[in-house]
Amino acid sequence: MTFARAAPTFARMSDSPENPDTPPWKGDDETDAQPSAAELEAAGQNSMFGDPAPAPAPADEPAAQEPPVPTTPAPEEPSATQPTAAAPLPDPSQPYRVLARKYRPQTFSELIGQEPMVRTLGNAIERDRLAHAFLMTGVRGVGKTSTARLIAKALNCVGPDGQGGPTIDPCGVCEPCRAIAEGRHIDVIEMDAASHTGVDDVREIIEAVRYSAVSARYKIYIIDEVHMLSRNAFNALLKTLEEPPAHVKFLFATTEVDKLPVTVLSRTQRFDLRRIPREMLQDHFAAICRKEGVEAEDEALAMISAAAEGSVRDGLSILDQAIAHADMDAGTSGTTVSAAKVRDMLGLADKGAQRRLFQHLLEGDAKALLAAVDQQYSLGVEPLALMRALMEFSHRIALAQVADGQADAPTAEEREALEEWAEKLSAGQVHRLWQLLLKGHDEVRSAPDPLVSAQMALLRVLHAADMPDPGKLAKEIRNAALAGGVANGGGATSGSGGTQAISWRDLVAQVDHSGIANAMSMASIMSRQVRVIELAPGKLVYTQPQGFDDDITPAMRQALNEVTGQRWEVVKGEGEGAPSLFEQAELAVKAEKDRIEQHPLMQAVRQHFPDARAVEDAEPPRGNKNWSRSA
Repeated sequence: MTFARAAPTFARMSDSPENPDTPPWKGDDETDAQPSAAELEAAGQNSMFGDPAPAPAPADEPAAQEPPVPTTPAPEEPSATQPTAAAPLPDPSQPYRVLARKYRPQTFSELIGQEPMVRTLGNAIERDRLAHAFLMTGVRGVGKTSTARLIAKALNCVGPDGQGGPTIDPCGVCEPCRAIAEGRHIDVIEMDAASHTGVDDVREIIEAVRYSAVSARYKIYIIDEVHMLSRNAFNALLKTLEEPPAHVKFLFATTEVDKLPVTVLSRTQRFDLRRIPREMLQDHFAAICRKEGVEAEDEALAMISAAAEGSVRDGLSILDQAIAHADMDAGTSGTTVSAAKVRDMLGLADKGAQRRLFQHLLEGDAKALLAAVDQQYSLGVEPLALMRALMEFSHRIALAQVADGQADAPTAEEREALEEWAEKLSAGQVHRLWQLLLKGHDEVRSAPDPLVSAQMALLRVLHAADMPDPGKLAKEIRNAALAGGVANGGGATSGSGGTQAISWRDLVAQVDHSGIANAMSMASIMSRQVRVIELAPGKLVYTQPQGFDDDITPAMRQALNEVTGQRWEVVKGEGEGAPSLFEQAELAVKAEKDRIEQHPLMQAVRQHFPDARAVEDAEPPRGNKNWSRSA
């Protein structure tokens, strides 16, 4: 009796209240018969708003209520009207994703241009030598944030079977990989340092790193634009960054690594992501166009790659715009990204027009040059872009000269033009052309009217082409001088009066250095206003040049008496006399100029520069050349 009563009691305790009479081992079978989510939602709607009005029964509704007949094709009708899962149609309700987001790298094999970094990370993962903090730096759009997310995937991937470990090739199908790709993983925290710059934001990280990861192998903090953190925020992070817990990894990304403190750089493993080469960008864009079902000309992709300046994101943004721009005229024939459309969109000059403009510049045709500039400006080409295009031609001509005349160009016409110019121009002319265009480019960039500045800069380049090359000119002048021989310069003509002038010069110098009162002014008067007629010991007969009528006889007599210690007879006479010391100096300078002008070297210079003139120093050098600090 006791055992018989205990059995029902056990059944009531173990059974659910909804099914008191059902054995517990049948509960699992019953769960398969639970209502679906759509049925539960419909039941909730009916309970709130009432049953909907009965709709007219379709023709095949009785067949649905009756037992199915094996010969009726009713089960095959849905497959004929609904798309299959193998070829899903795009959902029109979903917003358009730009190419830069749609084709963001999901594996390291899709990350282009960063092979050294991928190789280093792969070796570190394989050898279990993972650093606790990584720093990715580089210009915009080269994959810094994408690399950080890929590292997070690589460290937390568990494989399709859930038993894998860290790998350089994450599977992309496990839950951690999918959650990280969708940005919803609880253990991978991304923080924008540009909007979280303070100590309080870093304090939250410091407090959270103490706790282990919830579901992943590592708790990873991705801090983008880390250089925007404040100085105090960096200082607060230093201790945690130096000795983080074993389950924490820090991934930093920045475009301005110079702004990071040295204390932060020394605690991280740094990777400098490089710019992507043009050829690699062009191949990458061509592959994306094939995936998008878009045709693109090679020249158009080359222009987009050049405009991207090594950035994948910038190039994809330009490509996205080019595809939209091409769609406007595509009609029903499909989408084709043409070089003309890309050129118009970017405001670039036509390559043919650029070559014609460069040819006018080399030929010295000013009228055709200005007409070509005006035509390009009317078509929407900016003057700065025009100057940059001409500079690019100069650079490629120089490269062709280094490569033995083999030019690198996307089209045969451009290649032939570059090779022709490389053969005709010398290296010195190309480099001088580059310098002139570079100076013009800087002027156009800062000028209030870029068009006028570009015209004047190109005219200066055009007229400078008429000037001889400095190296060639120096060589011609040297050869002309050697051919003409060394000219006889002759000695300097001595002044009239012979020894009298020399003696008078000595007397004037003696007065100048005597130290008597007004010695310098008296020496200046004697050198400028005295033309010696007769000079003997104790006797001076002189006359004055035209324009000097002052009576200087008493002052000059007193000065000579004091300096020589004897009595002097100073008389103003009649006649021309010898030139004054000042006039003799002028005659010597003129004679030296005449001698220089007659020299063969100067005559060779005059032939090349007929309007050149000799320029003298404004004032003679001052001081002693042989000075020293101890003097």
